Amino acid sequence: MWPWYALQIRSRYEKYSAAWLDQKRYECFLPLSMSRRRWSDRIKEFEVPLFSGYLFCRFDVLHRLPILQTPGVLGIVGVAKTPVPVPDEEIAALQRVVDSGVSAHPWPFLRVGQRVRIEQGPLAGLEGFIVSVRSHCQLVVSVTLLQRSVAVEIEPAWLGLPVQTRTATR
Repeated sequence: MWPWYALQIRSRYEKYSAAWLDQKRYECFLPLSMSRRRWSDRIKEFEVPLFSGYLFCRFDVLHRLPILQTPGVLGIVGVAKTPVPVPDEEIAALQRVVDSGVSAHPWPFLRVGQRVRIEQGPLAGLEGFIVSVRSHCQLVVSVTLLQRSVAVEIEPAWLGLPVQTRTATR
């Protein structure tokens, strides 16, 4: 299995690029959520990317030209033109969020906060940061490389004990 990479995609081309990469037989992951838009005469619900302008793809970084030639793909996210893989744990957490059917929406990236593990419910075993918004409990799952996060509304009863963060020893 190749590692996951984040691809920067032209605005509003995420689904189109994902379809092209799927047709080329690459494994892609485009996390989507439901969004409601109100017009003067109606309300419409449709799917939008959780990370606007990005999608995730598994591939051999040494053979990335077909990826970069895909319509809508602007580049591979990395440091100093070197692609950096997204940790499998972060992709797995996002996939669990999407598969759970729990309402999710984009959230500002968090560096500080209490990291917790969900002990019950459809997201049991998942780790993330807990925040409280308007008396609702939400779990924030982050993709460090993109500096983006997703918030998922959870039941307070699902929460377990705080997770110990790893500290560097000298």
